[in-house]
Amino acid sequence: MANMPEVTVGAPDDLGLRKVLINGEPVAKVRSARELRRRLRRAGLGVGHDIHWVGADSTVWPDRSGRRRAVLGFMVVGLLATAYLLITIGIADTRDALTYGGRIAGITIIVAALVELIAVAAALDYWHNRRRRYSGVAVLAGVVIAFLCSSSLLLLQIGERANRYTLIGIILVVWSSLALYGLFRCRAWKGLRNPQRIAIGAIVSFLLAGANLAYSQIYVPYVTTPLIQTGAEFRESSLGRRGAQMYVTVHLYLKNSGQVPVYVLGSIYLIHGGPASSISEDKTSGLKLIYDDEFIMPPGRVLNPGEEIAQDAVVEIKDPDKLNYEAITARTEVIVIRKDRMTLDRDYSRSGVGGEKLKRERQEGDPPGAIYRYQSEISNSSEILNVTRGMQRITVWRVASRDWPRIDVDVSPPGERIVFDPLWPYANEDVIDRYGLTQVRGSMAQTPYTELLEKARSGS
Repeated sequence: MANMPEVTVGAPDDLGLRKVLINGEPVAKVRSARELRRRLRRAGLGVGHDIHWVGADSTVWPDRSGRRRAVLGFMVVGLLATAYLLITIGIADTRDALTYGGRIAGITIIVAALVELIAVAAALDYWHNRRRRYSGVAVLAGVVIAFLCSSSLLLLQIGERANRYTLIGIILVVWSSLALYGLFRCRAWKGLRNPQRIAIGAIVSFLLAGANLAYSQIYVPYVTTPLIQTGAEFRESSLGRRGAQMYVTVHLYLKNSGQVPVYVLGSIYLIHGGPASSISEDKTSGLKLIYDDEFIMPPGRVLNPGEEIAQDAVVEIKDPDKLNYEAITARTEVIVIRKDRMTLDRDYSRSGVGGEKLKRERQEGDPPGAIYRYQSEISNSSEILNVTRGMQRITVWRVASRDWPRIDVDVSPPGERIVFDPLWPYANEDVIDRYGLTQVRGSMAQTPYTELLEKARSGS
């Protein structure tokens, strides 16, 4: 009997597992009398072998397999859902984010998704036999990441239009809160040395990473502003046959003098005749429209830093001798939007609609008098913003008017209309802050009408 192994069965833990020791060495964890008998047979011990019971006798087997498997399924489903969401966002940002910082953020999100997958494997161990010492810690880390990501998703959607990701965020916040409650109840961090120091280190690392992302993704882009210059200059003039027309050449230009690339959504130049004293922003100053047209084609083209677009336009003035203008004025206007904050669909330049088709497609909220329209969907600078803001659409109208044609712009979810109005900037504050949507007006160029007419006569 002296050589008979000593078998000890420990007290059940919170999962219902009881540790089996043979001669003081742990050999297994069992959750039922049948598993214990099977384990003893493998060790070559008979059914009637003496067992020393610690903490509870042979009748205490508290494992509830149905409940345990339900909890395991609950944890695995939530972790997998979070991993799928993070992988989807991370891969998109790693590949398509418009800034270097955005791509780094995408890589970080993919790393977080990998942690979620590790947590899935750890959950299978933690709710089965707990062979890995730190499986509970890995599950806890995965749930904490899920809670932080889902709550951040909801915070970013404050003030935004609700979409399917709003529901996903709510579900994941509720799931992660319940999961955290359960993990704290069973003290999932048991076996981890100095858990407080590790927790403090994780919090500090998270704050440093968050500060770095905020600096690269928010501060740097917003302190760097575009500088767009546009204007017009009068050049030579000439008379047509029999003096029935005068042709005036106007030099038009647009230059990006800043450090931020922009999309040129629309452009217009206006040629007016009227009193010389009418060079002001007052649209009731007596100026009469002679001609208007676009001068940046195709619309939607990119204007990079340092790039300049220039062209000469020839304006026809009929019956120049019968007009009593004191001066002719020229002014340019362009609508630009920052390229580092959104991506314009390639079909924008081919989306132009006018005439009867525009009338048939007119929607509520469209500006009255619109004679032409460009429209396309846009993508935000990162997939995170696409998720939180949902689908966005940009629409540009060229609006006719007796003397002051204009360009109207709307950036909003489909079905909503907030027409860009430079005279009321607060109505468009969100769009301006998000995308840098700007209407750039060039200074008025003015030349005496009689001087142009004399040059035209002398040239003919």
